[in-house]
Amino acid sequence: MIRRAVAVGVSVGIAAMVVGTSVAMHAQSPAQPQSWPRMEMPAPLTAHPVPFPPYQIRTLPNGLQVLVVLHHEEPSVSFRLLVRAGAAQEPSGKPGVASFAATLLDQGTTTKSAEQIADAIDAAGGEIATGSDNELAYVNGAVLKDRADLALGLAADIAEHPAFAAEEIDRQRKQALSSLEVSYDDPSYLASAVFDRIVFGLHPYGRPNEGTQESIAKLTRDDLVAFHRTWFAPNNALLAIVGDLTTDEAFAAADRAFGSWPRKDVPSPTSVEPPAPARRLVIVDRPGSAQTEIRVGQLSIARTSPDYLPFDLAVHVLGGEGANRLFGVLRTDRGLTYGAEAELHAYRTSGELVADTNTRSPQTGEVLRLIVEEIARLKDEPVDPRELRGAKDYIEGSFPITIETPSNIALLVLNQLFYGLDLKDLQTFPQRVDRVSVADLQRVANLYLKPDALTIVLVGDASAFADELKALGFGEADRIPLADLDLGSPTLRRPTSGPRPLPQPLRPR
Repeated sequence: MIRRAVAVGVSVGIAAMVVGTSVAMHAQSPAQPQSWPRMEMPAPLTAHPVPFPPYQIRTLPNGLQVLVVLHHEEPSVSFRLLVRAGAAQEPSGKPGVASFAATLLDQGTTTKSAEQIADAIDAAGGEIATGSDNELAYVNGAVLKDRADLALGLAADIAEHPAFAAEEIDRQRKQALSSLEVSYDDPSYLASAVFDRIVFGLHPYGRPNEGTQESIAKLTRDDLVAFHRTWFAPNNALLAIVGDLTTDEAFAAADRAFGSWPRKDVPSPTSVEPPAPARRLVIVDRPGSAQTEIRVGQLSIARTSPDYLPFDLAVHVLGGEGANRLFGVLRTDRGLTYGAEAELHAYRTSGELVADTNTRSPQTGEVLRLIVEEIARLKDEPVDPRELRGAKDYIEGSFPITIETPSNIALLVLNQLFYGLDLKDLQTFPQRVDRVSVADLQRVANLYLKPDALTIVLVGDASAFADELKALGFGEADRIPLADLDLGSPTLRRPTSGPRPLPQPLRPR
């Protein structure tokens, strides 16, 4: 009815305008400015305070922190177990062991086969999954409310007693090697992986989470067992339970499932420090490529840095939602690419800033020059207050969406707990974003941006742009044929190709 009424109103308005115009023409009155209908952009809705929803946290006697978020709209329960056992905890000579071990968690325990686990969760109408990331391994699941004990019990068994059966290791190894073969044929994957390796050097953050073909081929069952035994412990883990339970029911269910998991001493991760930002240009040569994948950036701040929020807003101005200078310059103004962005990847002890795009091979030099210029401009010039306002509006406006579901609420709280951040910050997040000023952005940009010490990775046909880069002032590049690339090597080259030092290109003119 509303839609029809609007249509009728429009029709009447048009008819009246036509009649009025006709009368005026017949009367041959003097020409006068016509008052055409105008449509103004609607004013934004009044902002309202968005309080962070309630939650409860308790710690079991064995050290497992348990987070509970209630949700009574449907009779279901979901959970997420996080263990600080990711690539950052791997032994230096075993890249990929964390990912390999996490993938095998639900492929059989000491009491249940992979098929029995799958049948049990399917019969309960639920799901369960395992995996890993840079700094963690996880077990996720969801089930109907009346089968919560079964699902949590399976999760505990998976986390505590993986079998790492020989036949499952062989099967997963084949899948992992096949997946890596596909990834090595993906220019976007290669550009990001090489960029991480150069920025972080021999630090664990620089190693591919999934390992390399060489490292996966060498991993043994003993490696998997040792990694699991070292890092999987309740006092090194977090558990979130979300769903149609009371707080007491949820904590009691967690205790029944995980209360007998014995705590243990967990070593403090030790690793080399990431290298200081330095000027580097690496080309992974893929002859015949029509496009070039481009990554430009540098070592950056950790998630725990007090400057994280203003620096994240600065990166949003450079290439994030709400502002995105890179998109404006590269796509809107010049049509050099379909998309461009910049992101801040912040981890527990370090992080990286990376600008990400691709373009046609002959345009590689121009795109690269413009990206470096925008990074330098962000450091050298205060941002326009309207740009900062756009970035703030996006972050503040999307915040209510991030706490729209109980699962998202749990993820935000888990993130604070995981990084040891103040939980009170969740209550004041929009206000803290709004307080960031242009001067704050200028301060952190001056403090952290290093336009003269950027890491640049290009994956494409080097013959189409290498000479132009030198003419633009980028200097000599370390040119690595794709067949010689080895992400596990300190030189990024297979041993037979011989080591070469990474070059130190100049800032472009």
